[in-house]
Amino acid sequence: MTSTSSIDTTFRAADLGTLAVIAWSGERAGEEGDMPFLLAYSMGDSPAGPDASEQAVRALLLNNGLTIGTTVHDGARHPSFPVSLLVEAGQAVVSMPLLNAQCPVPPEWLVAAEARGNAYFVFTTRPWPTATPGRPVTEEQLAQFAGAEETLTAAAHCLLPIRRIRS
Repeated sequence: MTSTSSIDTTFRAADLGTLAVIAWSGERAGEEGDMPFLLAYSMGDSPAGPDASEQAVRALLLNNGLTIGTTVHDGARHPSFPVSLLVEAGQAVVSMPLLNAQCPVPPEWLVAAEARGNAYFVFTTRPWPTATPGRPVTEEQLAQFAGAEETLTAAAHCLLPIRRIRS
C-alpha cells in the first residue's frame, strides 16, 4: 500500500493522455481455471508529459478510494464500490466516477468471465507509450508490461463482478 499523505491528488483530466484498456485471460497463481484480466493504462502522451499522465491516473485512483500497490479490492463485497464492469456484445466497459472506458474482449475472455462471474482489473499509473489502442500487442509484450513489478506495484487492483444489461 502507498501512503497518500505526500501525494498530490488534484485530478486534471487533460493530463491523463490517451487511456486504453486491454483484455486477456490466463491462469492466476494458486487458482484453477482461467481468469479474465483487464489492464487500464495511459500512453503517457499528455501535453504536459508522461509524468503528468502518471500523476493524473494516480489522483483519479486515490480520489476514488483505491489504493495503489498490492491490495486487491473486491468490488462484490462493497455495494457502493466506485468501479463497475459491464460486459455486453463482446465489449467490457469499466466505469468509475469521471471515467468510462471500453474494450473488445476475445471469446476466451468471455468464457472465463462467464465461468467466474468476475474479472481482475488492474489500473496502473505506469505509462505504456508503445501500446497504441486498436493495434494488437504480442503476448510477449503484454507479459513484459503487465507482469512487470513496476507495473503491478504502481497499480490499483480490483476484482470486479460482471454485470450485464437487464432485459
